[in-house]
Amino acid sequence: MQFGVDEAGKGPVLGSMFAAAVRAPRDALPDGIDDSKRLSASRREALANRLRGDDRVGIGLAEITPERIDAGNMNTLTVAAHVEAADAVVEAGDAGLCDAGDVDAGRFAARVEDGLGADATIDAAHGADASDSLVGAASVLAKSARERHVASLADRFGEVGSGYPSDPTTRSFLRRYVEEHGAFPPPTRRSWSTCETIRAATEQSGLGDF
Repeated sequence: MQFGVDEAGKGPVLGSMFAAAVRAPRDALPDGIDDSKRLSASRREALANRLRGDDRVGIGLAEITPERIDAGNMNTLTVAAHVEAADAVVEAGDAGLCDAGDVDAGRFAARVEDGLGADATIDAAHGADASDSLVGAASVLAKSARERHVASLADRFGEVGSGYPSDPTTRSFLRRYVEEHGAFPPPTRRSWSTCETIRAATEQSGLGDF
């Protein structure tokens, strides 16, 4: 059987990264599967729900928390995410394709294959989420998991934005939180340079009060 793997949420300063693996006959995949970034949120969630509701589709999901990210290396953790997602569904003899999480696609494939518990073969390619339907399906599910995670953070903390450093809403939320609590909220990747910039700006603002 074939399978595809992709991750979502590698770059945000807030929240976890997720990886998904999809093991299924290609004819079980719904029409319209594509790189999740090319799909509207509503279309992406509708496809994710169809995938989750089809017994022919095996799904593995892995979450890499901010704590793991701050303590580790993103290249290694991206490999780990693909391995953990794939290990949940892959069987001996399967063949899989990953969206390459390394500039060297062959190296990334070898590292994922070496980490698998099952005796399966792995290839990797850049842009596989757009060119391969199984990887595209994994992209949709990983992005859906990431968006549900961000929604749970908004339920907990109020409006947090997308979690990406370039999002003004996210940066405003983090700055307000630090000003009010003296520390970043628990789901923050504190090792990101964004946090250093925000803390410096907050401290400078505080000096202006004197």
